[in-house]
Amino acid sequence: MAGKPMDVLSIDESWNLLSSRTLGRLVTCVEGSPEIFPVNFVVQRRTVLFRTADFATKLFTVVMNAHVAFEADDHDVSGGWSVIVKGIAQVLHTSAEIEEAERAQLLPWTAGAKPRYVRVEPSQISGRRFRFGTAVDDHLPAK
Repeated sequence: MAGKPMDVLSIDESWNLLSSRTLGRLVTCVEGSPEIFPVNFVVQRRTVLFRTADFATKLFTVVMNAHVAFEADDHDVSGGWSVIVKGIAQVLHTSAEIEEAERAQLLPWTAGAKPRYVRVEPSQISGRRFRFGTAVDDHLPAK
């Protein structure tokens, strides 16, 4: 395999790749126990926006601990990428916040009302691009 098996992506590349996906994973922690939720999302103003139901576990966990991580990725036969956003999740309450969120046209994927918008304000974003190949054992002499 030519080149490095992994590259670190720039902030712009990371946001561009994240913007190209619609399904990701919200990672929260409540009372020391990690929780992971698949969510459909959009990127709006370099934040992650998703919807949830009034009494959903996702909503409860981000209210209990707003520090979250969010991850999205993709791959094909030759490689893949992963982008992770760490930040603070906030439930949107004001009419201005909700109006802005509604302009993103984020529609729920599953049946049922999902009236609450949650925005993840990033404190950090990181991305990696991977090339698939055969594992090399560093301890064996080269032939």
